Amino acid sequence: MTNLSDCSFAGFLFDMDGTLLTSIEASKRVWGRWAARFGLDAATFLPNAHGMQVRDVIRLLDLPGLDPDDEAAAIFAAELADMDGVTAIPGAGSFLTQLPADRWAIVTSAPRALALRRLDEAGLPVPPVLICAADVDRGKPDPSCFILAAERLGVAIDQCLVFEDAPAGILAAERSGATVVVITHAHPGRDAVHANGIGDYTDLSLEQTSMESWRVSCPGRARS
Repeated sequence: MTNLSDCSFAGFLFDMDGTLLTSIEASKRVWGRWAARFGLDAATFLPNAHGMQVRDVIRLLDLPGLDPDDEAAAIFAAELADMDGVTAIPGAGSFLTQLPADRWAIVTSAPRALALRRLDEAGLPVPPVLICAADVDRGKPDPSCFILAAERLGVAIDQCLVFEDAPAGILAAERSGATVVVITHAHPGRDAVHANGIGDYTDLSLEQTSMESWRVSCPGRARS
């Protein structure tokens, strides 16, 4: 298990939904309406789908006669129109302002337009490097999204700290070779989901340890 207080990192990669902001209630409404059209209960598949690209979720449902890309476009349009309840995870904005602008990125399974809309709604900054669904051929749990973000930051992936919340994203980050911190704020009851699990960013602080690296500490909250 990694003890964060003993490590320094050159890059910081963040998932968006459930990690920097919460959009779960909006997603439940949109997916609930979509699922009802096909006689499905979204609660039976949505928890396991969190963090995945929409078209991949629809493919896994294997519903006859559906075009995953067409359905994904319809869900995207509905999500873009529903921002009710989209808010920043506590402390996220303050923590992001501590990071060097050229050393952090967002890596999300959302389309770019939706990512920008939700970040704006939550009052969070947009980094120069924003990896979205269209930027990779394979979505999470494939690690290529995190590897691409590290490449665009110009740092090695094993020198990156990834902030995630969803099983697919956690697996992708671990497969990439990065160190992972799991944010549990959007998922009450998941406190033990990962060795480095914390509720939110409220107690996080950043310390520069060299010209090219920084240490993140969270007294009394991150477990090792």
